[in-house]
Amino acid sequence: MGAVRAAQLGFKVACIDRDKLGGVCLNWGCIPSKALLHGAEIYDEAVNHGKEWGINVGDVTVDWRAFIGRSRKITEQLNGGVGFLFKKNCVEHIQGHAHITSGNNGVTPCTVEVRTPTGEYYNGNGGDVIETVTADRVLIATGAKPRELPFAPCDGKTILQSSHAMTLEERPESLVIIGSGAIGMEFAYVYNAFGTKVTIIEMLDRIVPLEDEDISKLAGRVFKKQGMDIHTSASVNAIEANENGATVTFTKNDNESKVEAQKVLVAIGVGPRCDGLFDDSLGMELHRGYIKTDAKDVEEPTYRTSVSGVYAIGDIIGPPLLAHVASEEAVTCVERMAGHNTFGVDYKSIPGCTYTNPQIASIGMTEQQVKDAGIEYIKGEYSLKAHGKAIAVGAAEGVVKLLASKPYGEILGAHIIGHDASELIAEIGLAIRLEATIEDIVSTMHPHPTMAESIHEAALGTENRMIHN
Repeated sequence: MGAVRAAQLGFKVACIDRDKLGGVCLNWGCIPSKALLHGAEIYDEAVNHGKEWGINVGDVTVDWRAFIGRSRKITEQLNGGVGFLFKKNCVEHIQGHAHITSGNNGVTPCTVEVRTPTGEYYNGNGGDVIETVTADRVLIATGAKPRELPFAPCDGKTILQSSHAMTLEERPESLVIIGSGAIGMEFAYVYNAFGTKVTIIEMLDRIVPLEDEDISKLAGRVFKKQGMDIHTSASVNAIEANENGATVTFTKNDNESKVEAQKVLVAIGVGPRCDGLFDDSLGMELHRGYIKTDAKDVEEPTYRTSVSGVYAIGDIIGPPLLAHVASEEAVTCVERMAGHNTFGVDYKSIPGCTYTNPQIASIGMTEQQVKDAGIEYIKGEYSLKAHGKAIAVGAAEGVVKLLASKPYGEILGAHIIGHDASELIAEIGLAIRLEATIEDIVSTMHPHPTMAESIHEAALGTENRMIHN
């Protein structure tokens, strides 16, 4: 995004990447995982729930390699799409590992060595110098890498991280997932739908713990109903590989338990990805391992780092670790480099989505955050059990929750679990951006029958005017 926008603004642009174009999101994250999730939904609906629709499915076989292969073909297609955009906008693509050796001191420009990539994708470093590139400005957008347990590093065979989990040649009969954030729960849904025995171990007191508490609790009930074993408030003590897979030992309520599984997926979050990125002599300022910029310090950040001429955006500068945040930051950064006035990133209204079935989506403040801030508020909760479109498509499990301030109805947050939640949340994002009120949503006609009507009902609920409840 940043490279293409910079080229549109008239900059001469080169993009250095050690691997395929598109980064983690396109190759190992957002895109291929959604292909897997959609395939799991199709299977789940047809095989596990077909009888509810009067559709009797006979013996079903799954070509697992073809299922996985389709997601990889999609990434290849989009790799080519990024390459086409680069050519169209005259962005030079340089393959290699970038190593920044100097910033712009006003006399000489920034210097970047392009080296042969060594090591693996996430933790790779640079080898021999292939060429040296100079530029007035350098924008770092290297993203993040999966975190590992210090006592049980991922081996790609038994103990996995996310990229391993989306390229397994065979579906495991049993899988322990450590961590229940978006990544953990999305893989849990995929494998559980196809019949893998999934066990989730979460250190905090509920799954998807960053979500509103009511949403997390409902999610826990829904996914247990789907057949997942879920252990919250549990800490993993050891993972011991054996000839059948691994034994995971964990403690819950002061009691130690063990669970056996063919595979273990570690999904405890991600951390900064900057191995071999800059020379120690630069003195790059970091904060908890992330590159420090002015992003959180000023109203209109430029994303400057402590090194003159060097900027950074996305996961490498710290939370929120989301692809759409990185894209918006990249565009904002290069537009401000060019001297343009831009709205920039509204860090108070960033949507987050988990693409399980049902989906989970949220934006703004949780109810607990509203309470902690001492804000007087009103709340509307609408259950999808009463919603016509949800019932019609067999997706009546879920809720829409809206929070607004008193007395003017400023929208503080929205939290949804249900069918198409990731699409519905965009309406609230626009409403917050336009400083709309609950009454604005109430007075906006929503088409019938649609899932979007659930937003309207929840808005009505803040004023005790809900119709279908």
